[in-house]
Amino acid sequence: MASVAAAEGAAAALRSVLSRAQQAAARSGRAPESVRVVAVSKTKPVGVIRGVYDAGHRCFGENYVQELIDKAPQLPEDIGWHFIGNLQSNKARALLAGVPNLDMVESVDDQKIANRLDRVVADLGRKPLKVLVQVNSSGEELKFGVDPSGCVELAKHVKLGCPNLMFSGLMTIGMLDYSSTPENFMALANCQEEVCKELGIPEEQCELSMGMSADFEQAIEMGSTNVRVGSTIFGAREYPKN
Repeated sequence: MASVAAAEGAAAALRSVLSRAQQAAARSGRAPESVRVVAVSKTKPVGVIRGVYDAGHRCFGENYVQELIDKAPQLPEDIGWHFIGNLQSNKARALLAGVPNLDMVESVDDQKIANRLDRVVADLGRKPLKVLVQVNSSGEELKFGVDPSGCVELAKHVKLGCPNLMFSGLMTIGMLDYSSTPENFMALANCQEEVCKELGIPEEQCELSMGMSADFEQAIEMGSTNVRVGSTIFGAREYPKN
């Protein structure tokens, strides 16, 4: 019964988050459908994820390769999974082979992982994989992501040098405590402007993935098109006790 209650609670929380996201989009003069909510389900059981799916949601995110490989086959194939954690090159094949409905990798932060994903997509005969370039907008050494000064070069490499990848935009996590400041969001928006100018693409073709549970409304108001919301939908993380 507890899992049923958790699933129902998550579905209700999702509806609230979607409403808040749509209102934030309206405040910034954008259409409600201009923002995607990625329901981040790390550490959450399949039954609870299914409750959110049954509420009509189809976009989910996971941080760990093995967890996503374990969960994906137990859930409907029309889910579009986003991988949002740090991805090591040696796990790229397992991820892409194990999750046929992987829709996007949001965490490409150097040419090595871009090249590896490009080769694996080709080897598996998959359709081109959507990717975001992860930018370290806070300057913290412990954070993954390319420095803002290198985002144009990496975006250009993905778009022009990786035919099996589809450059789709930029992502940032923000501060170490998973909060962000307007400066973090502004830094990513500035990167977007530079990348679009260099690649000759409109900003609509360069998504901004920024904002999480604590700050997704502010992020949307500052241009985010993709917010990653976990605990506000699913509740606190449930890490195994040692």
